[in-house]
Amino acid sequence: MALNLKCAAILPAGARIPLLLVLVLAAAMPAEGAQVDDATAIAMAQPQELIVAGDLKPATRAALLKPVDAFYGFWINGSSVLLDRALSPHFVDHTLPPGRPQGPTGPAMASKAFLTAVPDLKTTVVQRLVVVDRVVSHLRFTGHFTGTFQGVQGHGQLVDFIATDILRVQDGRITDNWHLEDNLTFLRQVGLVPNP
Repeated sequence: MALNLKCAAILPAGARIPLLLVLVLAAAMPAEGAQVDDATAIAMAQPQELIVAGDLKPATRAALLKPVDAFYGFWINGSSVLLDRALSPHFVDHTLPPGRPQGPTGPAMASKAFLTAVPDLKTTVVQRLVVVDRVVSHLRFTGHFTGTFQGVQGHGQLVDFIATDILRVQDGRITDNWHLEDNLTFLRQVGLVPNP
């Protein structure tokens, strides 16, 4: 995976993180997650392209990205340690899906449900924009629906959808997230919504 580091004076705001889909929290089965340790999960979640505002000092950039790296590592392996490193106890999801609780509990439950449905989940950070106190990531999630989701058993269907996060980082933790996932594509791929 190549890293392309670019600097820009002003960056556009995107929209979302992978507090991926999961329109309903469900998931009575335990999530298995990727069978990788936390350091490997963080390494797997490094962006293919990193675009940083030109006036952002390297130390500031590193401080902003530390909890973000932990957050995307969490989406790979479901580690509660990584989630604790990533999110403020006062974390707010500004685009909270119906049925998902506010705060760090929301991503924990969503991850469990999603990793139960797609145990071989691969999270690719296609690009990441870093400016002031915001980190915007464009994500691609791939895997196979071999588990269960909303009472439906998977049969190995390919899962491939995108998401975008806007994260605010303050005092070394993610405090806010505005995200958008392509839930319709996911639901069609797992057979819960008919294809047109």
